[in-house]
Amino acid sequence: MNGSKLDGQVVVVTGAARGVGALLARKLSARGATLALVGLEPDELREVAASLHGPAHHWHADVTDHEAMARIAQEVKLRFGKVDVVVANAGVATGGPLVESDPVAWRRVIEVNLIGGAVTARAFLPVLMESRGYFLQIASLAAITPAPMMSAYCASKSGVEAFAHSLRAEVGYQGVRVGVGYLSWTDTDMVRGADREDLMRELRARLPWPANKTYPLGPAVERLADGVERRSAHVYGQWWLRGMQSVRGYLPALIGTVGQREMRRFGDRLDGFRPGLVGAGGEADEKARLNG
Repeated sequence: MNGSKLDGQVVVVTGAARGVGALLARKLSARGATLALVGLEPDELREVAASLHGPAHHWHADVTDHEAMARIAQEVKLRFGKVDVVVANAGVATGGPLVESDPVAWRRVIEVNLIGGAVTARAFLPVLMESRGYFLQIASLAAITPAPMMSAYCASKSGVEAFAHSLRAEVGYQGVRVGVGYLSWTDTDMVRGADREDLMRELRARLPWPANKTYPLGPAVERLADGVERRSAHVYGQWWLRGMQSVRGYLPALIGTVGQREMRRFGDRLDGFRPGLVGAGGEADEKARLNG
């Protein structure tokens, strides 16, 4: 896109092998950015890098690995001369009742989504301070709205939202802007993976409109790309999410009441329900940890 504010900007995207990360990389590249892709799937990362309009390179890394991410931050700067934007997008999910949950999968959601975001920020902040850059942390509707059967994901996304708000106050005087991106249920392999579980799909279908829909990936990521270009403090992948901010204080009590009723309805189906990490991204994460 001619005249884009992203012309010549170096942008790092984590979780860039598929879904939101891959499409965001393509949209930012089309606007003139140079892309540094980080993720766990080297073949998929290579394909994404090859599909981009401009300069790009990819790095294989687990975002929870402090040493690897610090090394990559320096390598990106060495290769491209600077870093202007970092998008902490890498994430995994699991669902189900806490008492039945796989403790390893539950913990891994916190590690990747929350600790991985913090590790990414810590690694890249020195180079972002040099460029007076922008850090965008991808959160979720789950940061605004608690939900049963999603305790790990809601905790992690609430955590990254609070982390980003804290970081904004901490580094703003040094010229680094910090944003939070919010997405509802968006058509990615993570959401499709969750929907393969009948119980999770049926529970989600009973959510009130508009939270019970799956939204197309393209428009949501276009909004994220606009937010990156503007260096926005808050970016909403779906139009209605901004309005949720004004009512979020009422939601825990409401969902606590309604959620109990829904869980009672499905109670006889909960025994033994113990899914691991969902979607191809979750499978890739489990494979990488087993092979590591």
